[in-house]
Amino acid sequence: MKRLIIGSRGSKLALWQSNYIKSKLEAFNYKIEIKVIQTKGDLIQDLSFSKIEGKAFFTKEIETALLNKEIDLAVHSYKDLETTSPNGLRIGCVSDRANPADTLLINKSAIDLSQEWLLKKNSTIGTSSARRKSQILKYIPDSKIKDLRGNVPTRIQKLKHGTYDAIILAKAGVDRLSINLSEFKEVLLDPKKFVPAPAQGVLAVQIRNEDQEINRLLNKINVESVQKRAELERQVLSLLDGGCHLPLGVYCDETNNLFVSYASDKEEKCIQLKYTIKKFEGIAEKVVSELKK
Repeated sequence: MKRLIIGSRGSKLALWQSNYIKSKLEAFNYKIEIKVIQTKGDLIQDLSFSKIEGKAFFTKEIETALLNKEIDLAVHSYKDLETTSPNGLRIGCVSDRANPADTLLINKSAIDLSQEWLLKKNSTIGTSSARRKSQILKYIPDSKIKDLRGNVPTRIQKLKHGTYDAIILAKAGVDRLSINLSEFKEVLLDPKKFVPAPAQGVLAVQIRNEDQEINRLLNKINVESVQKRAELERQVLSLLDGGCHLPLGVYCDETNNLFVSYASDKEEKCIQLKYTIKKFEGIAEKVVSELKK
């Protein structure tokens, strides 16, 4: 039986993701080991993303281990990856897409059923995402935004303790961890309105360019329809020369409608655009051209 080592972050969510890919590959008679690697984003928990130097907060150390042949492949949340892979690495496959939406979790003391988002006015919302901040300014302008770091269970624990009236998380992560949210009011945010990060809900498996055998293996589990849409979303991000600091949401749905949310600064209210795609070629360039106007 052939053996492969997956590199993964150590959070519960990252390990769920790596085990999900592990189970897919074991069906092809491979013995899979998971090796936990800490990243800068894991080690620095007291700063917002905008104050951490460099890029690839959650991937660089794992990519280095892959290049050094300490691991054979790496499993990432696709939205965490830089739009350009380091020299020598490539994306071998992507997963099916979990729910791409964000979800708003509200402490019951902060519920106001008369409001569109069911959140009382002047509430404190936790997020460190520039994308989410710019959309909060559009849809809940009376709220106060407070930085929120940590893995998914840690963020939810901070909400329980009353540090925030509400927080925003990716629905995919909450679902994958099967977290009991019964003590909160959960408001699922329509991804066509509150636009998610490019490739949100998708997993990406990264490999070395020269590993053709692993590439052939990953082709067997690749979801091409998801790959096509996620790559378009990430192409918009790439053309804007953006990373996680950029207040940008891009979502292509299963009927090939493209939704874009963009602000030039996280302190500004976003603008939003919609496109119906007849052919994918040239769409990203068109979107970016209109955004830059």
